[in-house]
Amino acid sequence: MSASSDSTILKIGIVGFGPFGQFLGKTMIKQGHILRATSRSDYSELSANLGISFFREVGALLEAENDVILICTSILSLQEVLKSMPLHHLKRPTLFADVLSVKEHPRNVLLRVLPQESDVLCTHPMFGPESGKDGWKGLNFMYEKVRIRNEAICSSFLQIFESEGCRMLKMSCEEHDKLAARSQFLTHTIGRILSEMEIQSTSINTKRFETLVQLVCSTSSSS
Repeated sequence: MSASSDSTILKIGIVGFGPFGQFLGKTMIKQGHILRATSRSDYSELSANLGISFFREVGALLEAENDVILICTSILSLQEVLKSMPLHHLKRPTLFADVLSVKEHPRNVLLRVLPQESDVLCTHPMFGPESGKDGWKGLNFMYEKVRIRNEAICSSFLQIFESEGCRMLKMSCEEHDKLAARSQFLTHTIGRILSEMEIQSTSINTKRFETLVQLVCSTSSSS
């Protein structure tokens, strides 16, 4: 699928190119978008194989005139990463989007640290490399337009997920975190407990037991 057929081709800079950033990046490249990435680890060879430009210095990434800066860091490192970014290297107003699994915290940090002219979009693709390995159709994608002036860029970014068949959920960060505290926390807690019990697939699995095995696989691969 080409981005030009459905939306504008975007220049997207990914900050934090670990497994989740790579997972998203592969689909964005497939759609025809132009990707750059930076990370604490050196992913230059992997990036080159994917057709993505890798920057060792975040300042150089910011100078590359991206339409979108996509934050794919961990929850714990978000504030440190943002505060260390030389934001004065930005050459024009830019959309900052995050994909963290909690939403009020990144929203507050982004609003506090970013320049006033930067747009802010908080999102949570509620799937990952395991649950989304066969495509994103029907999978939930939550978002809140926190501070958006350039609607065209924001809409083109959301179109990345909509065009893959995601179920688009417009929701406040507060509501997301309230619901996630009940559902996502419970899912990961049970998955980790079962992992500690070292349950394994058997030759006589029932459908219900197979569901538990799959839960262990999906949660143990998430940080």
